[in-house]
Amino acid sequence: MSFQQGLSGLNASAKALDVIGHNIANVSTVGFKGSVAQFADVFAASLQGAGATQIGVGANLANVNQLFTQGNLTVTNNPLDVAINGQGFFRLSKNGAISYTRNGQFLIDKEGYVVNSSGLRLQGYPADYSVDPAGIIVPSTPADIFIDPSDIQPKETTTVDVGVNLDSRQGAPTNTPFNPADPLSYNSSTAITIYDSLGVPQVLTIYFIHSGTPNQWQVEYRVTGPQISTPITPTGSPQTITFSPSGLPTGTTTVTLGNINTNTGANVINNLVVDLGDSTQFGSTFGVNSLTQNGFSSGRLAGISISEDGVIQGRYSNGQTRKMGQIVLAKFNNPNGLMNLGDNQWQETSASGQPLIGAPGTGSLGVVQSAAIEESNVDLTAELVAMITQQRAYQANAQTIKTQDTIMQTLVNIR
Repeated sequence: MSFQQGLSGLNASAKALDVIGHNIANVSTVGFKGSVAQFADVFAASLQGAGATQIGVGANLANVNQLFTQGNLTVTNNPLDVAINGQGFFRLSKNGAISYTRNGQFLIDKEGYVVNSSGLRLQGYPADYSVDPAGIIVPSTPADIFIDPSDIQPKETTTVDVGVNLDSRQGAPTNTPFNPADPLSYNSSTAITIYDSLGVPQVLTIYFIHSGTPNQWQVEYRVTGPQISTPITPTGSPQTITFSPSGLPTGTTTVTLGNINTNTGANVINNLVVDLGDSTQFGSTFGVNSLTQNGFSSGRLAGISISEDGVIQGRYSNGQTRKMGQIVLAKFNNPNGLMNLGDNQWQETSASGQPLIGAPGTGSLGVVQSAAIEESNVDLTAELVAMITQQRAYQANAQTIKTQDTIMQTLVNIR
């Protein structure tokens, strides 16, 4: 029976070396998960049942267990290289067939979809633009992530928020009446760029004139632009604003400016709301504390970035950002039950259980890191040591066969 035992030992060592060789061959494969061969002893069936004198007949391969431990993260220069730090798999689709991977090396194909090197599309939650022009992520059935290369449309300025400090120590200007060209006819001024419906930038200049009455100021507005020959005085200008003895504004602080024709072919601006509510009047020099508006010009896609929660955001040449979608991760109760498809892909089976789909960083799912890849989790030193051990085991099993052969030869030579 030693022949059979030695032969099973040779087979076991050979299979273990196959697994080790596969691990070593993929030591540089991104997202690869190493495996370990697991063996079990074999006993022959006996009509008399098991006993203390029962001798086994060797070993066989019980399982090849894949180790889904975390690999090291390496930084790259490609923002579409995405590494998972923690549990989870990327969800890929090819003509409706779903597979899963830990290899996060992605690119954008000619149609604008995020794909891997095999052309499988990365899936995630889409961005909804029907409610918000910047996009809102809607958790729903995962779909192929699409990077829209089109320009972002301009947005006309509708609100301007101004926060300045007016010097309470100042009085009425020296010269009257107000003249934008005469600095002595106003106390201070500031300007902000606004945009018409075509995204053409215009300049809104705000002038502050002390009325001569304590705590009361007059605010004049003028609009200039590339196609405006004479500064426009919009309807709603001038505006009067008053302050309390504590230096805070009282009464109405907003004004609606209108009848602004920029001569660019854009719509006439008629509902530009300016709010001075963040302004103050203290005994210090004039200063601008905040100056914001909500419009922007058109912009071209300049790049993308991916946050740790998987949100893909487009960056545009006009300084705006727009959400393109959100990467989803899938987690399995028994990842060793997944079917290995090769190409660093796995497929769901009844043994793995159904996937738990969610955004990175939610529940027990890991987070993602852009411009990084997850290296193979194979420990090369440990694999080389295991290879030496299995080589010795192979030699030892071969020696049992040789020894049995010598014994058989001795028996044959008995006269």
